[in-house]
Amino acid sequence: MIDPITLEVVREAFVSIVREMRVTLVRTAYSSILYEGEDFSCVLMDGGAQIVAMSRGQDHPLHIVPIGWSMKAVREKFGDDIHPGDVFLHNEPYTGGTHLNDVAMIYPLFADGELFVSPVVRAHWGDVGGMSPGSLSGRATEIFQEGVRIPPIRVVEKGRPNQAVLDLIFANMRGTRERVGDFRAMLGTCRKAAERVEALSARYGAPTIREAVADLMDRAEARMRRAIRALRPGEYVYEAHLEAGRERLEPLTVRARVTVAGDTIDVDLTGTSPQTAGPTNVGPAMAPTGAFTIIKSFLDPGSEVNSGAFRPLTVITPPGTIVNADPPAPCGGMVEVKYCVESAVMGALAQALDGKVAGDLKGGGNHCYVGGPHPSTGETFIFYEYPAGGTGGFEGGDGSNTVRAWTESDMTTLQPIEAVEQLYPVRIERTALREDSGGPGRWRGGLGLTRTVRIQARGAQLSVLAEKSVLPPFGVCGGGAGATNRFWVRRDGRRVETSPLPGKVSGFLLEPGDVLLMESSGGGGFGDALDRDPASVAADVREGYVSAAAAEATYGVVLRDSVPDAVATAASRETLRAARLRVRVVAGAGLESARGREIRLGADVAARLGVAPGAVVELVNPRGAPLRAWVASLMAASPADAVPFAELAPIALRMLAAAEGAEVEVRAVHSGVLG
Repeated sequence: MIDPITLEVVREAFVSIVREMRVTLVRTAYSSILYEGEDFSCVLMDGGAQIVAMSRGQDHPLHIVPIGWSMKAVREKFGDDIHPGDVFLHNEPYTGGTHLNDVAMIYPLFADGELFVSPVVRAHWGDVGGMSPGSLSGRATEIFQEGVRIPPIRVVEKGRPNQAVLDLIFANMRGTRERVGDFRAMLGTCRKAAERVEALSARYGAPTIREAVADLMDRAEARMRRAIRALRPGEYVYEAHLEAGRERLEPLTVRARVTVAGDTIDVDLTGTSPQTAGPTNVGPAMAPTGAFTIIKSFLDPGSEVNSGAFRPLTVITPPGTIVNADPPAPCGGMVEVKYCVESAVMGALAQALDGKVAGDLKGGGNHCYVGGPHPSTGETFIFYEYPAGGTGGFEGGDGSNTVRAWTESDMTTLQPIEAVEQLYPVRIERTALREDSGGPGRWRGGLGLTRTVRIQARGAQLSVLAEKSVLPPFGVCGGGAGATNRFWVRRDGRRVETSPLPGKVSGFLLEPGDVLLMESSGGGGFGDALDRDPASVAADVREGYVSAAAAEATYGVVLRDSVPDAVATAASRETLRAARLRVRVVAGAGLESARGREIRLGADVAARLGVAPGAVVELVNPRGAPLRAWVASLMAASPADAVPFAELAPIALRMLAAAEGAEVEVRAVHSGVLG
C-alpha cells in the first residue's frame, strides 16, 4: 500500500503538470481566444479513460469530463492499434465531443506495455468551417453547417505526422495560420507534459503511480458518498427551459428527476424535449457533465476533481432528446444545454437542501462572433467574445459582478482592449458594469457588463449564440430575476434588427461605423427584495449598481439626499407587499407539454399581470427555485371575494413543492412579444 506522503507528493505532481500545460499553451498559442481568453483545458487521464488530475478552478469541467467519452471512442475505434508516438484528434459531439469548435488532442503514453497516465488538451479553435465566421451560429439547422466533424482520428502515427489528414482538416477552416499554430501549440504542450509524467514514473515506478491513481479515485469517491448521505433521501423533480425557435420563441424543456438514496444520486432526464432542428442539442457526454458539476459544486466543492467523485452518480439521458441528440442535429449550443441541465438539477436538489441554493446564472457561453476580411491583410479575422455575467445571490451574500461562475473555469471575462484593438478592425468604446442587471433580493445577484464595440471594416458579419436573452436568470427563495442577455447593433443612432429571436443570430452583415453592444445577464437574487437592508440598497445606488428609481420601485427604499428615509421606506414596502398577486394552485388536465410548462390563469389574473396566452409567468417558491410556465389559456375571472386560482399539471405542483390549493405568489416574466 502506498504511504500517505508519497500519495500527496504524486497528487501534487499531477496537478503541477497540468498547471504547466496551461502555461505552455498560453505562451505558444496563436489565437487570442487561447492566449487571452484561455478557452481551453488540460487534464491527465489514465488508461481506463478516467480523469486523474485537472487544475481546480482553472480548467473547465465541460471541457474535461467529456474527455472520458473521447478516449473511449478512440479505444473502440483503434483497439490495440495504439502505439507510443501516436496522437489523436476528436471533436464529434455524438461520440463524446462538446461542440465542433472544441478540439481534443489525446497523447497516449505507455508504461510496461500498457496505456499509462496520458496528457490531453481540449481547446476552442476560433473557426472549424461552417456557415459563418467562427462556426457557431444561432440559426444552424444541421451539424454540417457548424464545421468539420472530426471522429477519433490518428494525426500522428508512431511520431510521424499524417500530413494529408492535417491538410484536409485545415483546408476546411478559416484562419489557417491560427489553426495550424494552435494545433502545434497543443502538440508541444502534450509533449512537455509527457516528459514530466515519464520523469515522475522513472522516480517512483509505474506500479506506484498506478496505485496512487487508484487511491486518489477511491478517496474522491468516499468524500462524495459521505456528502450524499447527509442529504434528505427522496425523489425530487424540477425542470428548466431553453430558448429555441427561428421566427418566434419555441421553448425546450430539460426535466430532471433526482433520486437520493443512501450514498448515491440518480439523475433521470426522461421527459426532456425531443432534439430540435436548432443548435440547442448535445451529445451523450454533456448532460452527465452538467449534472456532475452542479452536484459536486454543492456537495463537495473543496476537494480535487477526478473520476472517483463521479462513481456515486448515475445519469440517464434518453436518446433522441436535446440531452442526447442523434445525427445530424447541430450541437453548437452545448454550453447552453449543459447550463440548463445544471439549472434543472439545482432546482430539484434545492428541495433536498432546504433552500441552500444560489440564484441562477447567465445561461450559457454568450458566444458573440464578428468575422470577415481584415482591411489590412485580406485574411479572415475572427473576433470572439463570450462575456461573463453576474453570479447569483446566496444566503448571506450578494452575487459577484461580471466574473466566471462557479460552474465554469477561470477563463478570461473579456479580452483586454489593447489586444482586441491591435488584432481586429474594431474599437472598444466602453466597458462597464450594467446598472440594475443584478436580480433583486435580500441578497442581490451580481451585475452583468456592457461592452460597446465599433466596427471598422467592410464585409464583417455578426453571429450570436446565447441563452437567457428572452427568459432571464431566475432568483431563488423569493428573489427576483437578473436582466436578460442582450446582443444588439446600433446603426446611425437607431437599433437594427439582427434576428427575429434574440440571442440567435447568424451572419448578420455589419457596416463600418456600426456599434455592437454586448450586455450580459446579472445573476438571480436570493430572498425577498423587500427584506434587503435599506443601507445596502443606498450603498448600491451610490456605487451605480442600482438606480434610484429601482431602489424605490423594486426594493421599496425611499432615499432623501442618498440616505434611506425610514418612515417612507416602511410605508413603501408595505404598499409593495400588498400589491403582490397570489393565486391558489390546483391540478388541471391537459397541461403536459414537451415544449414548456403550461398554466391556465383566470382572465382577472392575466389582466393584473399584463399577460396573454403565450406569455411566461413565474410561481414563487420561498424555499427554492421558482416554477416558470407558459400561459396556455385563460379561464373565467374568480369571484371578487375569493383568492383567484390557477391550474397546473399535477407534476408541476410537485416541482413547486406546493400542496393542492396552496396559495402562491405569481409574477410576469415575459409578455410573449419579442423584440
